[in-house]
Amino acid sequence: MNEKNVQMMETQDITALMKTYGEAVWNYAYFLSRNHAAADDIAQETFIRAYKYMNNYRGEASVKTWLLRIARNRWYSFRSTSFVKRVVHKPEAISGMTAQSAEDEALEQSLSTDVWKLVYQLPLKDREVLILAIHYELTMEELAGTLGISLSAAKSRLQRARQRAKARWEGADQS
Repeated sequence: MNEKNVQMMETQDITALMKTYGEAVWNYAYFLSRNHAAADDIAQETFIRAYKYMNNYRGEASVKTWLLRIARNRWYSFRSTSFVKRVVHKPEAISGMTAQSAEDEALEQSLSTDVWKLVYQLPLKDREVLILAIHYELTMEELAGTLGISLSAAKSRLQRARQRAKARWEGADQS
């Protein structure tokens, strides 16, 4: 799919967009929410918004970056709703449970290396920038666009995240 032609998408083309980027959008939504159902909702809302506002896509960023940005904004909206605040349990509130949830098991399996386990222990801002830069292989410009920050801020945030990860790896957490 030519990224510059997203503005001229037909209804059937949204299916191609979902096939191409659906897994990446869902994985990113799951990374942010750490909840299977929430990731489903966020990914679905992302593609609904993409379809609804595809005429507003200016081609200044890649389609992937545009969709990840929409997913991120949907997550912020989802997270701020009062329903979510009342219903979704905090991990520390359920830490006494003996059985691990299916989502946690899937996350643990996908984080098979020590490095990724370390990344998931970092604060959200650090985790997010490292995931986008390393896993999604976004350029610095795409990273800045997805996070909604300046290029210099994206570079600084990535550098700090790498330093914190290195410090944790060496056992001297500086956060």
